[in-house]
Amino acid sequence: MKRLLFLMLMGGAGLVGLAPTVSAQTTDTTRTSKPQLNTAPPGSVPTPRQPAPVYQPAPTAPVAPDPNVPASNQPFDPSRPSGMDLPQRPGVAPPPPPLRKYFLYTNFGLGFSSLYGFSQFSASLAPAIGYRFTERFAAGPGISYAYNSYSLRGTDGIKTSSFGVKGFAQFIAYKEFFLHAEYEVTQAEVLYQDINTGQLFKRKLNVRTPLAGAGYRTRFSDRAAADIVVLYNFNDGFEDIYGQPVIRFSFLFDLK
Repeated sequence: MKRLLFLMLMGGAGLVGLAPTVSAQTTDTTRTSKPQLNTAPPGSVPTPRQPAPVYQPAPTAPVAPDPNVPASNQPFDPSRPSGMDLPQRPGVAPPPPPLRKYFLYTNFGLGFSSLYGFSQFSASLAPAIGYRFTERFAAGPGISYAYNSYSLRGTDGIKTSSFGVKGFAQFIAYKEFFLHAEYEVTQAEVLYQDINTGQLFKRKLNVRTPLAGAGYRTRFSDRAAADIVVLYNFNDGFEDIYGQPVIRFSFLFDLK
């Protein structure tokens, strides 16, 4: 019985000695694991800063300058900030000039001949308006007028006038060489002579003249040129008014 009481006393003393240690360890553990409180005022949670957007101008398509508007009034073109066309760089071909669609195409002639008392003075004019469908092909309508004055010794002079309408077409074959074709309908006054009396008189005829051939062009500037054309006359019969071949000197002037 005494031994049992002694053991109980010894056990209680051990528990009393261990109690402060456990309590200290528990206190230290609680102190190290205690969370930190947020002392900032409500609603002041910082938000991450977004990067500022970088400005990028929208690409603009190049604007072709209007040739009818002065350079000072042209809209701004980023590729031409000064408003002027700079010289081309070496090795870079310049842009082709704009194609002028309309042009004036005309030929005129003067002539005088005299043989054995018979003389003839002639003048002709044949203007036309051409239209370029491409850089190499052009066509258009035109008119023609021819005046002739005939005189024979001992007789009164006779004057004739011929009017016609025509259409022409041209095709640039190689550099300045081109092919040329025309079709003309003419109300012509033709001179006749009575084989019995020798008297001269005139008569009206409707003459259809198809022509085709080739020509060569010489340019004076970017808008003016002169042509020499040799044509074959497919109407070489009794009602022919041009002869064979037909050689013409024509002038070309580009319009706006």
